[in-house]
Amino acid sequence: MGHDHKGQRVSRRVLIAGIGSLGLGGLVTASGPRPGAADSLFAGPDTCRLTPSATKGPFYFDSDKIRSDIREDRPGVRLRLAIKVQDSETCKPLPGAVVEIWHCDAAGLYSGAEAASKGGLLLGKLPTADTATAVGKPGMADMADMKPTDAERYLRGAQVTDGDGVVMFTTIWPGWYPGRTVHIHVMVHLGDERVLSTQLMFDDTINAKVLATPPYQRLGTRDTFNAGDPDYLEGMLVRVAEDDGGYLGTVVLSADSDQDRA
Repeated sequence: MGHDHKGQRVSRRVLIAGIGSLGLGGLVTASGPRPGAADSLFAGPDTCRLTPSATKGPFYFDSDKIRSDIREDRPGVRLRLAIKVQDSETCKPLPGAVVEIWHCDAAGLYSGAEAASKGGLLLGKLPTADTATAVGKPGMADMADMKPTDAERYLRGAQVTDGDGVVMFTTIWPGWYPGRTVHIHVMVHLGDERVLSTQLMFDDTINAKVLATPPYQRLGTRDTFNAGDPDYLEGMLVRVAEDDGGYLGTVVLSADSDQDRA
C-alpha cells in the first residue's frame, strides 16, 4: 500500500469500502513479484479443505495498525508473507476480508505485552491469577483478547484482501520461546465476524538456518520443534523460497465464511 495508517483507528467497514479493491501490485514492493502475479505465487494443488484453527494465544489485541510493513525497529531476517484467503466450500477468493497477523520478535517478545512475554509465559508457565483478566483463564482452549500493557506495536498489522483474496506483509522471521515452535498468528475477519484464527509455521530446516544467525542465536538452543509443538498441524506450513537476502512465504487459507464448519 502507498502509506500506513499509524496510530489511527479505522473501522473495518471503512477499510473494506476504501481499500478492499486494491490489486496485489499495490501490496508488493518493486523487488518482489510483478503486479498481477497472484497465480504464480499460489500455484500448486487446489483444495477447499478448511484451514485448521488454532488458539490465538494470550497476546492478541486489535492494534489499529493497517499496514503492509510491520517491522518497525525489529532486527531480523526479512520475511515477505503473501496470504490468499478463499472460501472453504467453493474455493473462491474472499475479497474484502481483513487479515491480521502478529508474532514475537527475534528475542521472543510480543509488542504490547513485553513484560508478560519476558516472564512466566516465556518460562513455559500458564498465566497467573494476576493476569487472568487480561489473557483469559488458565487451561482454556482459547483466551480472551488482552489489554496491552505497553505502547509498542511492532510485528502487528492488518491488511484487506484484494479482488484475488490476497494480502502481503513485510515482516521478519519470528523468533521462538520455550514450549513453542516458530510461528505466526493469523486472524481473518469478514464484516464483524472472526471467521478464522490459526497459526502459520515453517519447515524446521529453514528455522534452524535462520535461528543460527544474528540476532536470533542469542537465545541459544530452542526446546520445541514442529513435531513437538502442541498446535502444529501440517496444514499450517508456509511454502518458503529465498528472496533477495530474505525469504518469501506463501500460504492459502480456506475460511469458513458462513460459519457452518464446512
